[in-house]
Amino acid sequence: MDDDPDRPAPPHRTRGLAAGDAPLSRRGLLKAGAALGAVAGAALDVTPAAARTIKGGMPWAPGEADAPQPPAPGAYIFFSPEEATFVEAACARLIPADELGPGARELGCPFFIDRQLAGAFGRAERWYMQGPWADGTKSQGFQSRLTPAQIYRAGIKGVDDWCRGQHGKKSFAELAPPDQDQVLSQMEKGSIKVDGVDAGDFFHLLLQNTTEGFFADPLYGGNKDMAAWKMIGFPGARYDYRDWVSRHNERYPRPPVSLRGRPAWLAQSD
Repeated sequence: MDDDPDRPAPPHRTRGLAAGDAPLSRRGLLKAGAALGAVAGAALDVTPAAARTIKGGMPWAPGEADAPQPPAPGAYIFFSPEEATFVEAACARLIPADELGPGARELGCPFFIDRQLAGAFGRAERWYMQGPWADGTKSQGFQSRLTPAQIYRAGIKGVDDWCRGQHGKKSFAELAPPDQDQVLSQMEKGSIKVDGVDAGDFFHLLLQNTTEGFFADPLYGGNKDMAAWKMIGFPGARYDYRDWVSRHNERYPRPPVSLRGRPAWLAQSD
């Protein structure tokens, strides 16, 4: 098993629903995930390179390389009830449940995003967040001076207010699914104007975080029961693939393994 937990990475601009495109399909998302080898964990943070002099002791603490503890279950700790309703509805449209299996809401993506925003990622603790604040290009990636938590706070409120003004005082979560898809498409194209945040930036961050939660190691709160990995045949954190190195275009038959093991192993240790 790989003892190095996945390191989250800063969000970047991701192509989603472009003008004239069909709505983001679940089958296309799963196909892309399989082609990329999926992700073994949430990609939401990067540790900066650094050097230091070690004197008088070991440079690590006992158990420091152990798998991180899973987030505590229970109610949302970052999202308000209204914000949680928005995120649940948006996740359900970005990766909907269908004949292939459960969608983002069923796999716990809203919970995953909530716990990430309540932690270091939400505060952008490991990002460079100083000026200058010149407008960047899309090729330069994330350029906002706002933290992810601030983007979500302003984005959810702004989009809900916009929906109420355009759809008979209904919030995003109260709209019919086709109307929700239209709003998400308008967000991506930046045609929705909200105070304090760029709707396109909010859309891309939400889409990326939803995808991360869908394919992340269950240790981080998403990908419940490793269902996304099972759908694409991703083996997870198995330590030995030597028997399969030369077996191309064959579906891996063994069940996936989380950083914390498999449910059957954990049950035996209880």
